Amino acid sequence: MKRTRLHMLTGVAVVTALSLAACSGARSGEAGATGDSKTYTLKFSHVTTDSTPKGKAALWFEKELEKRSNGRINVEVYSNSSLYGDKDEMQAIQQNSVQMLAPASAKFTTVAPALQVLDLPFLFDGPEDIPTVAAPDTEVGKAIFSNKDLESKHMKVLGLWDSGMKQIHSNNLTQSPADMKGKKYRIQPSDVLKSQIEAWGGHAEAIAFSEVYSALQQGVIDGGENTYSNIESQKMHTVQSNIAESNHGYIGYIGVVNTEFFNSMPKDLQDILVKVADEASTYNRENAVAVNDASKKAIEAAGKTKINVLTPEQRDAFKKIVVPSIYEQYRKVVGDSIIDELLAKKS
Repeated sequence: MKRTRLHMLTGVAVVTALSLAACSGARSGEAGATGDSKTYTLKFSHVTTDSTPKGKAALWFEKELEKRSNGRINVEVYSNSSLYGDKDEMQAIQQNSVQMLAPASAKFTTVAPALQVLDLPFLFDGPEDIPTVAAPDTEVGKAIFSNKDLESKHMKVLGLWDSGMKQIHSNNLTQSPADMKGKKYRIQPSDVLKSQIEAWGGHAEAIAFSEVYSALQQGVIDGGENTYSNIESQKMHTVQSNIAESNHGYIGYIGVVNTEFFNSMPKDLQDILVKVADEASTYNRENAVAVNDASKKAIEAAGKTKINVLTPEQRDAFKKIVVPSIYEQYRKVVGDSIIDELLAKKS
């Protein structure tokens, strides 16, 4: 979906609007302090629907940034892969063809390998762990918010958004890793996720998010791992008979802005953008749990998919196979200090 804002004022209305904007800027300390009246257009592309945690946060960000900048930043949100998809969005932001993205951490594998830390299985036990484990002053947080690889690729990190905890969806009852043996599961393009699925006996297939439904429908893959909101919004549950509620992994979105675009703006607008993005992260996190809960209920109400909540013992059977083995396997990719910190917390 493309959202644009066109502001046309003429005659006395122009004078009135500019006067009000100047007064508002002076009072609020937000936009208008530099006297720069230039308008900047920020294109924000993402691959999920407007009803998902990311989609809702993107629309909130659009509204708030335009309001607080007094229209000096014009935001265009393109959802559901309508501008760029999984395969081309990373190149687009490096070229400043799009100014902002919030891709899943797995999409950064080739440009910032340390971000694969967020793909590690059982990194969080639940959403309540995220603010602590990924706080900016932790080793995990530093890998996200102070990532030199992203800076060298013309990206500035604005925040960490949640999609939620991942569940295993398929057409068979999944209660143990043995139930996954020989079956094909869709993953995001991540070596960590590939190793995880293979450790459980499955075959991993990296497929673009927009193509998952058709791949499931046509039997190209047997299942996958995703959040309830993504499963429901993409109608995956209509072609899958079973979901194992495993909470085995996390999908986190890393909000990034192109540095050429960011540096082209005056300081007051840079500050507003950073502040609104930070508040959008809070808005997203506060809503992600509710959105996933609503999606779970919608899936249950549809009556086509059985949700099987794994017992602690069943979940541990999955965990013991990949922790700490996969953590150690990716120690050199993610970083010794990060792995040491994580394993110390799990011991």
